[in-house]
Amino acid sequence: MDSSYAALVTGGTGRLGRAVAARLEREGFRVKAAGRADGDLRDASASPALVERAAGELGGLDLVVHAAAEGFVPRPVAEVSEEDWDAAFGATAKGSFFVAQAAAPHLRDSELGLLVLVEDVAAYQPWPSFAPHCSAKAAQAMLTRVLARAFAPDVRVCGIAPGPVAVAPEQEERRAAETLLGRVGSPEDVAEAVLYLTRATFVTGTSLVVDGGRLLQPTRNPLRG
Repeated sequence: MDSSYAALVTGGTGRLGRAVAARLEREGFRVKAAGRADGDLRDASASPALVERAAGELGGLDLVVHAAAEGFVPRPVAEVSEEDWDAAFGATAKGSFFVAQAAAPHLRDSELGLLVLVEDVAAYQPWPSFAPHCSAKAAQAMLTRVLARAFAPDVRVCGIAPGPVAVAPEQEERRAAETLLGRVGSPEDVAEAVLYLTRATFVTGTSLVVDGGRLLQPTRNPLRG
């Protein structure tokens, strides 16, 4: 990969974001791994500020990976509050849109020109204990397709929908049983998917599912089984 490429990874201090940033750096990218301290993406005004700051530090932007998300908290539907709903949609859906809006001019000027939204298999499966999270991820998955049309042909927009790739040790056995492969993945699997998309220049407007076959198993609540 061309070592002159510059990448912004939002949510870059979380488990998935750190793995993506580290993999891109090994590949020769100049990377800004942005966390909450770099701007709260629940606030729409934080997105352009972060994008412009990253572009200034890196000398432009060729790739943006939006891995920022919040609101993955189990809660019965009857107990979901407005605060729960806003937390799930904030950095995930609102952040995806306004980061993309701000980054688009930079990506259009790039030979690579790629936006990757880190979705979740929850976008495609109904988990009653995670109604806000599933809804926010479904909105994000639609944004992958909407933005791909809006930014074409100059910018490619793709999604990555991970399954169980950041699992607590005590949950690994049960979560592994939910996959066709009989094992959990790792954040590095998501990082490799991002790297693949940087090279897959005829791929846009779709989501790459990285779940070990989780989507093909019967729908089950990831905590209640």
